[in-house]
Amino acid sequence: MLVDGKWVGDWQPVQKADAQGRFVRQLSSFRNWITPDGRPGPTGDGGFKAEAGRYRLYVALICPWASRTLIGRALKGLEGLIPVTVVNPVLTDEGWAFGGYPGADQDPLFGAAHLHEIYTRADPHFTGRATVPVLWDMAQGVMVSNESADILRMFDTAFEALAPSDLRLYPADLAERIDALNARIYDGLNNGVYKAGFAGTQAAYDEAEAGVFTMLDELEARLDGSYLFGARLTETDIRTFVTLIRFDAAYHGIFKLNRRRIADYPSLSVYMKRILRLPGVAQTVNLDHIKAGYYSIKALNPLGIVPAGPEHVTRLIGSV
Repeated sequence: MLVDGKWVGDWQPVQKADAQGRFVRQLSSFRNWITPDGRPGPTGDGGFKAEAGRYRLYVALICPWASRTLIGRALKGLEGLIPVTVVNPVLTDEGWAFGGYPGADQDPLFGAAHLHEIYTRADPHFTGRATVPVLWDMAQGVMVSNESADILRMFDTAFEALAPSDLRLYPADLAERIDALNARIYDGLNNGVYKAGFAGTQAAYDEAEAGVFTMLDELEARLDGSYLFGARLTETDIRTFVTLIRFDAAYHGIFKLNRRRIADYPSLSVYMKRILRLPGVAQTVNLDHIKAGYYSIKALNPLGIVPAGPEHVTRLIGSV
């Protein structure tokens, strides 16, 4: 991680743990917002007006948090407005790196070797982990945000004048219900899989594992329509999908979540396929990057052996 702008030690998967061995996720540090006119958003400073070609999105295709933003970018028709740089999926001793893997890009702005160099450009004294996604302002040379939830909401509304869309991922009439369900899905499923995978004690694992499958069971029972809020696709569906699509290929094995697969949930399987087939979504899913990334975590898989399957996920993605 970075300490006062200097890289210190090898990359480790566990950012922080509590006294009971529970995994604790690092909070995002950059929380500015792009807005239609550049006025300040809910957090951070103003000065980030929605403009074509001004912002660059750094992502890892392994990462569900980064994939939220890629899906939002696709569904809102922002591909021509916001270019993307994809990092190498294989985690190095200095975290995310550029280039050196099929489908990974070199850094086009600064020729950086590692993502942490982008962070120290944003803040020469930054302390913490260099995470994805990163939304970078190429006009001012500053980081807008590294919080995926915020970026997804920016993409939903900020560029409406440049790329009009009838789709609203965070509609006002559902906002309160979306926020409530997001929080529960985040704790039980999105972050729950990491709490299980990086648990430091058996008790911490047991608690997290139970929470993951409790949430999956609840979502299976809830899906009596096309999406989690009936006929309308919302950001909650995106946040759920990015975990589901990685589950059987990665979390089931590397995070020891092998009680059941998503393939064992009929409604969740149909739901996952439905979202995968939305325009542009399949292009955000790279199974090779997902498996290469998760199985490169030395603390969990020291030999770096990547499994061949699962065939049903390979077929699913290939069918779109």
